[in-house]
Formats: sequence, structure tokens, C-alpha cells
Amino acid sequence: MAQSIETHSTGGAREQMLQLFGKPWSGVAMLGIFYLILIAVFSVLSPYFLTLRNMLQIGGNVAYIGLMAAAGTPLIIAGGLDLSVAAIAGLTGVVISMLHGMGFPIWIGVLLAIVVAAAIGVVNGLFTTRLRLNPLIVTLGMMSIISGIALVLTGGLTRPLMVPGFNWVGSGRVIGIPIPFIIMMVTFVGLWIVMTKMRFGRYIYAAGGNAEASRLIGIPLEKTVITLYVISAISGAVAGTILGAMLGAAGPTAAGSQLLTVIAAIILGGTSLNGGRGSVWGTLLAVLILGTLNNGLTLLNVSSFWQDVTRGVVLMLAVSLDQIRTRALGE
Repeated sequence: MAQSIETHSTGGAREQMLQLFGKPWSGVAMLGIFYLILIAVFSVLSPYFLTLRNMLQIGGNVAYIGLMAAAGTPLIIAGGLDLSVAAIAGLTGVVISMLHGMGFPIWIGVLLAIVVAAAIGVVNGLFTTRLRLNPLIVTLGMMSIISGIALVLTGGLTRPLMVPGFNWVGSGRVIGIPIPFIIMMVTFVGLWIVMTKMRFGRYIYAAGGNAEASRLIGIPLEKTVITLYVISAISGAVAGTILGAMLGAAGPTAAGSQLLTVIAAIILGGTSLNGGRGSVWGTLLAVLILGTLNNGLTLLNVSSFWQDVTRGVVLMLAVSLDQIRTRALGE
């Protein structure tokens, strides 16, 4: 009798846990708890960590990465992938600095660089939809082309980009909040509205969930995916603009090393590489986790070599927890 009651109690607890895991926000909630634990640990280990100035600094530093990850999230949900976004960020800084050096007003240079990025996004979209080529191969090739062009244009050298009004975008503040962080948050909120409140958002999830069925019921699959590639490319251009404004210089490979961080943030945020599942808030938390980890380890004087090891361990731990949750639901 007692064994029966215990079995029934255990089964009830498991059922409640599965119901909790089944909530749409459960993955984001787990990341939020993980982030709070991370903040608590670093707050105990370093007296300089939990200050308003440092927390805002983290937000400002990860903003250009967050921008690329934010736009990459709906693209991966729709079944696409953009490995050229970081290279576009590097090329954008180069284009702006060259046009400014030729006498163009700085903001005209920014506008033209965004137009170039949008054109690259169209090419990526056409190759993956009309020719049905693997997005990994297409964008990997595009990344190589763009990086090569940026190196040819600069000779591999970093170009100065010191323009007072322009640099304010990278280092200025509004009521104490870094401008890049504000731009990143506006982007996340805008994408959340599009993905949850608008018809285009339903197209995104449908395209990634079952492309053939979506096409049969009349969803404009190609147009949706091409639009997402253009948005991703423009996010790369905006990220490159912010990075150039922050550094006061434009390097042809300035953002190239952050590509893995961008992809890692999207996956860590719960977005499935198979498409059809994910949210921008999970990506935002993942970006903050990775940025906080980097900041906390630097404050603790941990060498950059061990920082790479620690980031890898945390990434694997967080993804493992999400996989346990997913398997418990039988997805």
C-alpha cells in the first residue's frame, strides 16, 4: 500500500515537471535561472562585478554580437543559416572608412554600406531558395568572398574611422545607458513583435517546421527566407557600423572572430538547427550569459586560454540542460 502511494506520488511529480517543461517559456526560464546563478557566483568572487557601471558595460560590449544573433535567430528557425554575417560586419567598416576618405559624408557612407549588405543578403537568399543550395555552403562561400574583398581593399591593414558624431554611436550614452545596448534591445523587441504578433512571424515558424507543407498551403516560402537573409545581412552591417564607431577604426576582419559566438548564442538560446523552434528572448539571454562570462573571468584575471575552456564547458552544460528538457518532453 505504502509502495503504491509512493509510486503514485513520484508519477505525479514527474507529470507536473513535464507540464512545467512543456510551457513555451520553460527554456527561456531555465536560461534566466542559469544567468542569475552566474551573476551570483561572480558577485561573490569579485567585488567589482555587481555594479551598475559594469553591468551596463557588459550590455554595451555584447550589443554588436547581439544584433547579429537576433537577426540570425528567425533565419535559423525558418531553416536557413548565415555564416557570412560577421564578414559583412567587417566589410561594412571598410566601406564606410573608404567612402569617408573619398569625401562622402559619413552617414551617406553608412547608408551605402547597408545597401551593399542588403544586396549580399539577396544573393544569399536567391542561391539558397531558387537554386536550393545548402545554406551552409552558400554562406561559407560568401564569407570567404567578402573577407577576401575586404582584405584586398585595405591591403590587410586597419583604417582610421575617427568622426566625432559617428563615434558617439559606439561610445555615447542616453541617461547613462550605452547607445549600442539601446539599439540591440530595440532590435530584439522589434523582432519579437514581428515573430509573435504578425503574419510574417507565422510564416517563419511554418517554413522551418515543414517547408513542403508550407509551400502547398500557399505560404510564400522563398520570399520569407530571402527577406530573412536580407535582415540578417543588414544586421551585420549595423553591427559593423557600431563596432567601427566603438573602435574608431575599421579592420577587414574586425568581427570575424565573433562568428562562433553568434552561432553559439543562437543555439544556446534554444533555437533548433533543424528549424521550427526558438525565440529571440532565449538568444538575448544567451548573448548576455556569454558576455557576462567573459567579463567575470576577465575581472578574476583568468587567462584568455582558460576563458576559452570555461566558455566551452558552460556552453556544453547549458545546451545539455536544454536537451534533457527537450527529451523529457519527447520532442
